[in-house]
Amino acid sequence: MSPVLRSSLPSFWPRLLLAWAGFAALMLAFARLGLDFRLADLFYRLEGGEWSLHHDVITEAVLHEGGRNLSQAMGGVVILSLALSHGLASLRAWRRPLWFLFLAVAGSTLAVSTLKHLIPMECPWDLTRYGGWAPFIGLFETRPVDFPDTACFPAGHASAGYAWIALYPFLAAVRPRWRGWGLAVGLGLGLAFGVAQQLRGAHFLSHDLWTLMLCATISAVLAHWLLPGRAASTLTLAESRA
Repeated sequence: MSPVLRSSLPSFWPRLLLAWAGFAALMLAFARLGLDFRLADLFYRLEGGEWSLHHDVITEAVLHEGGRNLSQAMGGVVILSLALSHGLASLRAWRRPLWFLFLAVAGSTLAVSTLKHLIPMECPWDLTRYGGWAPFIGLFETRPVDFPDTACFPAGHASAGYAWIALYPFLAAVRPRWRGWGLAVGLGLGLAFGVAQQLRGAHFLSHDLWTLMLCATISAVLAHWLLPGRAASTLTLAESRA
């Protein structure tokens, strides 16, 4: 990026606020157009009027349980590499980026998990619309006092994939030519895990999009603080264009 173009771009925090403003507008459009229900209705109808893929081998065993194990294994590799970077001179230059990657992935999954337990919302499979027991109560609607709490928002399993978009600024700092592959890994895993859960009736599409935005924000903020300016600014610019 040329110095002239770089100087013409707004600073990090205005770009981040702009990205969130665009995301809020998108979520408002989702609610007004009923896009969550339209997609869930389609899946439910294609599965024969039930969530027949709830316990399917591919969606449950491979993409849900196996996906969680894969993400945990990747986290183990990061922790091991971080520990080695404190002892091996050849990895010393990677120490700060590895700290970023560890904090971004752990922070993203922890933030989503915490919000899931703070914000009660039903899964599609809970709703009477799809053969469940509960009426739909929107994110900003008042819940009855005696209504049981559920933990279906935002999408927890998708965070096991979307948290790895942190590979983009990580690789932008240590191997810039590979940064696109890092973004592809994070988006690909998040999309696969998220769609699998939607097919099982566990989440609406907007749940996954909230998870994606939260993970991208945490990675962008940590990259802004911990990594060279190029790694942080590229991720935030990508967010604002999305």
